[in-house]
Amino acid sequence: MTEPLLNELSGEGRCGCLLPDLDVPPAELPAEFLRDDLPLPEVGEVDLVRHYVRLSQMNYAVDTGFYPLGSCTMKYNPKVNEETARLPGFVHTHPYQDELTVQGSLQLIWELQEFLREIGGFAGVSLQPAAGAQGEFAGVLMIRAYHRERGDAKRHIMLIPDSAHGTNPASTSMSGYDTVEIKSDARGNVDLEDLRAHCNDEVAGLMLTNPNTLGLFDEHVVEIAALVHGCGGLLYGDGANMNALLGIVKPGELGFDVMHYNLHKTFSTPHGGGGPGAGPVGVNEKLLRYLPGPIVTRVEVKGEHTQEHEDEDIPSYVYIWSVPEASIGRMKSFYGNFGVLVRAYTYICSLGAAGLRKASETAVLNANYLLHRLKGLYPLPYDRRCMHEFVLSGRREAAPDIHTLDIAKRLMDYGFHPPTIYFPLIVPEALMIEPTETESKRTLDAFCEAMHKIAAEAVEHPELLHDAPHGTPVRRLDEVRAARQPKLTW
Repeated sequence: MTEPLLNELSGEGRCGCLLPDLDVPPAELPAEFLRDDLPLPEVGEVDLVRHYVRLSQMNYAVDTGFYPLGSCTMKYNPKVNEETARLPGFVHTHPYQDELTVQGSLQLIWELQEFLREIGGFAGVSLQPAAGAQGEFAGVLMIRAYHRERGDAKRHIMLIPDSAHGTNPASTSMSGYDTVEIKSDARGNVDLEDLRAHCNDEVAGLMLTNPNTLGLFDEHVVEIAALVHGCGGLLYGDGANMNALLGIVKPGELGFDVMHYNLHKTFSTPHGGGGPGAGPVGVNEKLLRYLPGPIVTRVEVKGEHTQEHEDEDIPSYVYIWSVPEASIGRMKSFYGNFGVLVRAYTYICSLGAAGLRKASETAVLNANYLLHRLKGLYPLPYDRRCMHEFVLSGRREAAPDIHTLDIAKRLMDYGFHPPTIYFPLIVPEALMIEPTETESKRTLDAFCEAMHKIAAEAVEHPELLHDAPHGTPVRRLDEVRAARQPKLTW
């Protein structure tokens, strides 16, 4: 049975809610924004509620099933994070309040800055950027400010590996730099010879994701840093894959000058839906003065001691906003997405240092378990131990007419969200799979079983894949037409 649309349920005079009478004079509305007719459906409250609840049940979410989107790190969001972010003392604050009235909030921000600084091995952190891509942009702007302040204006090239996220060249272009692509070698690392050939006095820096988008830790990262620094450039770290490194290695100690963190990937804050995000940036001593501001600074103050503790030297602190002396400026209005920062802070405090390391170790273990079980069925372009994710190819000799898109759509019939497909671009028919640390072996085995069944179907009943999905609320769409001619109304 097909559920009726809201306009089909509409009946004249029905109303979903009753508003109280105005107790103030009505405001004059701008005439240019008014229209005589607005054909919205007229339905009762129960029909309205059922309509939106039904839509929500059609949606797929990390709270309802396995979400193995490679690169996106769709890990479970602990509900304690949500409870903490909803505490009245955090929710009922206002960005214009005096610093002394929000000391608890400022202390949380300062401590999160310190947590991320320690985790990444950096000298300082700003929580300003509102997303990973904005953190990238901030990082490149700091690199640009560093070179300009030194009078090194001829540097206009940013080196970017061919396996990079698409936002890397976008951030580069927005900063006024030119992009030069660096090839990968046969093991999925940055090709050192190609990098060496491009290192010159016009290079501003290199943007490196490590582990990279193939799910591989670059075996030459220290040498890469030396080559870039040797020609006067700086090394930017795309921290999208930090979920593999927590407590194991610090990017700052590998030679990275600046790196952004994706709090929604690594630290379990909500991911996607167009909502707020956070992409803090960590920097070494070279770039401290350029951090986007404001950031929170802790200042020791001398207060009066009680008689009971008059002989004890107990420090007292006040937390204030400050702006680094050569800051690139604000990346966002006010002070960042505070609710997201509270969630990340809660996650870090809940796990502690040992727990964070365990999370990364488990993410790497889960990925290698899936890799081992699937690589015999689906081609593995780089046959190495992976980190937190890995990339297979959907191109199989036994099923030449089957594409990665067909595999992804068929997975939906087995109740799984498809992994990332057709990325990175250097792998034909790419299937990019990331289980994260939050999934059980039972879930991983069920996913593997589905992938094995699909591999058999691709040979024996390819039409099942070509026509998939079969049991979802919406069948396979014409995605090009949907993007160009979207239907945005009921």
